[in-house]
Amino acid sequence: MKAYRASLLWFAPPGEAPARALYEPDGLLVVGPDARGTQVVQAIGAWSVVAPQYPQVPVEHLPGRIIAPGFVDLHVHFPQTNVIGSPADGLLPWLENYTFPEEKRFAAPEYSAQAATFFIAELLRNGVTTALAFATSHTESVNALFAAAQAERMRLVTGLCLMDRHAPADLLNQCAAAGTSTGAKDATEQSLLDSEALIRQWHGKDRLGYAITPRFAPTSTDAQLRGAGELAAKYPEVWIQSHVAENKAEIAWARELFPESRSYLATYADFGLMRKKAIYAHCIHFDDDDRQLMRETGAAAAISPTSNLFLGSGFFDYAGADRVGFRYGLASDVGGGTSFSPFHTMLGAYYVGREGQTKAGLSLSPQALWWQHTAGAAQALGLDGTDGQAAVGNLLPGCEADFVVLNPQATPLLARKTALANHLDELLFSMIVLGDDRLIEKTVISQAMV
Repeated sequence: MKAYRASLLWFAPPGEAPARALYEPDGLLVVGPDARGTQVVQAIGAWSVVAPQYPQVPVEHLPGRIIAPGFVDLHVHFPQTNVIGSPADGLLPWLENYTFPEEKRFAAPEYSAQAATFFIAELLRNGVTTALAFATSHTESVNALFAAAQAERMRLVTGLCLMDRHAPADLLNQCAAAGTSTGAKDATEQSLLDSEALIRQWHGKDRLGYAITPRFAPTSTDAQLRGAGELAAKYPEVWIQSHVAENKAEIAWARELFPESRSYLATYADFGLMRKKAIYAHCIHFDDDDRQLMRETGAAAAISPTSNLFLGSGFFDYAGADRVGFRYGLASDVGGGTSFSPFHTMLGAYYVGREGQTKAGLSLSPQALWWQHTAGAAQALGLDGTDGQAAVGNLLPGCEADFVVLNPQATPLLARKTALANHLDELLFSMIVLGDDRLIEKTVISQAMV
């Protein structure tokens, strides 16, 4: 067991007041192994209260520092690290001109491996300790990303990108990358067989999870979406991830391809791809029927504000989501997103809330923003400790001991501004507005006791 003395930030238990932050200026965090041998939070609270209960536990004192939960990134593209900051007129031209050409390179195992090592290091350097990530349509990319995350003991969920039409031939599942001439039907079947093999190989191994991953409905045939839904029914413990309602041109395309579905979102439901542990990125252009479908199925939205602002896609409707009531959390969406930094993402969400819904008078509180990228995102993933699942994104007793050590004096301006904070919201908002990777002094990942 080990203890850390510092200022502590964490959140109220799920269901009690999820956006309510708890803060202890002089606190003690005690971590130690659970029955599985994984480091979890044993106790948290004021130093004066907790320290006498653990007199023999060694303490690392971190004066002037804040310990907070590791961040949870609900949607990020591993193969798009090199695509950040690529200029384009919108989503579809951006995919064609930058994203697809880069993703072709991941057919090479060596390229996938070095990219995965950098990607995981960059997440951790920015304080992200849990991520739901896209790979490419190459099994090499999935294996490389799982291996890199496993080496760092990081909690990561990913899967083979399912894409059997409307993309460059050498990015469609299977075969161009393997130099074969397999037909479209066989390629579709192979993509589902490959997905199932990867589930069996990686899901539940250490801290890894699998996500059934149609890229988005327009790049999958009915047969592939139907097969993905069958996999989801066969393996209810795995995740599902895709994109929906990000861009108006994309929506029109999806409606042309799937005219029998009530909406773009309903297309996924029609193929059995909406349930708990299903995460849909963006969810911008929804009506209340879509919102109701999210709530009824238990699916969650990954809000990607820097990506939506960068590509001019639109604004997530926070007021509509809260009125109908479905789960959501924050995501970087690198490389449409412009930064790995959760602080940049939280600030982008503040802009979206303010500028996108001025009629609603919405101003997202600093506590709500921070919750969306930690405990709220974990709840959306089904990793909040309910239903017998692991708990991340918080520092309540029993949560896996993933946390960041923040230095609010990391830059001269941060030090000047945070010193003026009179209450918690002022402190948190100063870090959201002025913070970046320099604010993360250390990222600690829950370590198994070997």
